Amino acid sequence: MSDFPSRTQAPNPSGSYEAAPGDVGRVLLLYSGGLDTSVMLKWIQDAYRAEVVALCVNLGQPDDDFDVVRGKAMNLGAVACEIVDARAEFAWEYVLPAIKANARYGGEYPLFTALGRPLIAKLAVEKAREHGCDAVAHGCTGKGNDQVRIDATVLTLAPELKIVAPVRNWSMGREEEIAYAREHGIPVKGGVEAPPYSIDDNIWGRSSEGGPIEDLTDPPHDDVFELVADAKDAADEPQDLTIAFESGVPVALDGRKLDLVELIDEVALAGRRHGVGILDHIEDRIVGLKVRDLYEVPAAEILLTAHQQLEKLVSTIHQNEFKFMLDRKWAYLVYAGLWWEPLRRDLDAFMDAANEQVTGAITIRLFKGHARTVARSSPYALYDQALAGFGESGGLFSQASSPGFIELWSLQSRMAHGIRERRIVSEAGGVEPSDRAVG
Repeated sequence: MSDFPSRTQAPNPSGSYEAAPGDVGRVLLLYSGGLDTSVMLKWIQDAYRAEVVALCVNLGQPDDDFDVVRGKAMNLGAVACEIVDARAEFAWEYVLPAIKANARYGGEYPLFTALGRPLIAKLAVEKAREHGCDAVAHGCTGKGNDQVRIDATVLTLAPELKIVAPVRNWSMGREEEIAYAREHGIPVKGGVEAPPYSIDDNIWGRSSEGGPIEDLTDPPHDDVFELVADAKDAADEPQDLTIAFESGVPVALDGRKLDLVELIDEVALAGRRHGVGILDHIEDRIVGLKVRDLYEVPAAEILLTAHQQLEKLVSTIHQNEFKFMLDRKWAYLVYAGLWWEPLRRDLDAFMDAANEQVTGAITIRLFKGHARTVARSSPYALYDQALAGFGESGGLFSQASSPGFIELWSLQSRMAHGIRERRIVSEAGGVEPSDRAVG
């Protein structure tokens, strides 16, 4: 028999919104078909004496066979298994705002998991109510951010629902899960010898963490990356992608109008071939830990680079500097699980306004792991080619005005410098410099 923790008894809840045995009769389980959630599906039935409704949300994770996932859930005793294709909603309502906000947490991570969790939790609330469930269950650990994103969404949208989070309370290990699964006839994909990584993926990227990744002195192993080609094995010829935007929305690729989901998929495919979008990232989690995550984000790397370059071209220096600060705040709120925070929606309104003139095309060259901007165009570009060269003058710009501008622009700095020099000399008992120092 397995020594799996709390095999027959549910853990005592530590939060007021966590479900205890007897609180629930039917639970909505966020189900992936993997080891964690398959063990949970069986365990909840036994420990809580509750029925389980499984929910699997399609956000574009590659290679998932959702018919197989549904069959597995039903074979493990689920009373129902819902498969929801949310790719379009995810792209338009979650990824697109992130593009407009140039969203990268810590300057690197493009938030693909953080963007997906509030949508998954929102759908869980909808399906839980539809099926008469008392609680939502998930497989998040107590060390990660996903528990915050999912719990906070459920608490915000459906405070009447309880939360069941076995992994957080058990702190269970992979070997224990496999032992429990084998004891209860739950299929185990890969077995103990499978790569010990925690994986999450959708149309915006893929993450790997845990196992050998936790050793900061160890370069990533070859079995980590499954989406993006190693740069040394990538295509030997560069590829140029021209991405057209209308008011901040990517609308066309190489002159072909595409739906946003299709465009993201095609950009990702090109990036994968050229080794673009691999990140080895040290991340500050909101629970206080520093962790190492390996990301494969080809679509995000290319589209965020293109959008930011176009935005820079059409915006004033003041708009660019101010928006940069708000971009960082937007990314932090989403990363921290505060998708429903009113400030995030307020920032969305600003992002929409700031993107009104982000229209034009950016050409990105992909080659051996790099995505580099090589061409730009926009009807709203704040750029005049005739004036950009040395020695040119005319139109709104007059070189003859420059000396007066320099005198006024540097006035306060020159005055402050002179005052500081006089004070230093005076304190040293020397002779004060002439007032001409600031003239």
